[in-house]
Amino acid sequence: MGCTYELSQTAYIKIVLHALKNPSSAVNGILLGRPRTYYIMEILDAMPVSHSASNFYSPFQIALYQTEEQCYHPRQLNVVGYYHANETYDDCKLGPAACKHVDQMFRHSWLSAVLLLDHKKLHHLIKENDGDPAVMLFTCGISRTPCLQAGPEAKDELVLKEPSAHALLADYIASKKWLEIVDFEDHLNDITKDWFNPNLFK
Repeated sequence: MGCTYELSQTAYIKIVLHALKNPSSAVNGILLGRPRTYYIMEILDAMPVSHSASNFYSPFQIALYQTEEQCYHPRQLNVVGYYHANETYDDCKLGPAACKHVDQMFRHSWLSAVLLLDHKKLHHLIKENDGDPAVMLFTCGISRTPCLQAGPEAKDELVLKEPSAHALLADYIASKKWLEIVDFEDHLNDITKDWFNPNLFK
């Protein structure tokens, strides 16, 4: 029996908005959540980290530390995974830089989720406003290699926690909500910008 990863609309929308704000760059971030049962992992929030390939590694380590320090005690959330969006439309693979972070997540927990944005599916969702989430799920495979969970042979599955997620996402895209999202790299350039994005959905 595999694990079901329940992706909240808050986490899902933040992943998409982060990618839309930086359409010509790869982006990455940290997934927060908690196990609900032994077989169900809730992914409740996403922390946008970086959008610059030249700064991909070091900001992530600092952001990971800050996330662990500031999110566990007040919100009782743990780091449960990593998300990534490639810079090119048809690239659906995890590159070497992303795999470094993936390996770190799998060392932390073999239940960690890795979500890769599918730009083609996102484009379809924007037009049709339905369907499965526009992210692909990777989980820990042999020797901690990321294993894509898709099709009838998948042992793990990804589901959206709220059915309203796509409709809400469409509204945010129409209003260009992506302009408001801040990642950790933005925060390093201007410390007045809060990369925890407390007012993003208010």
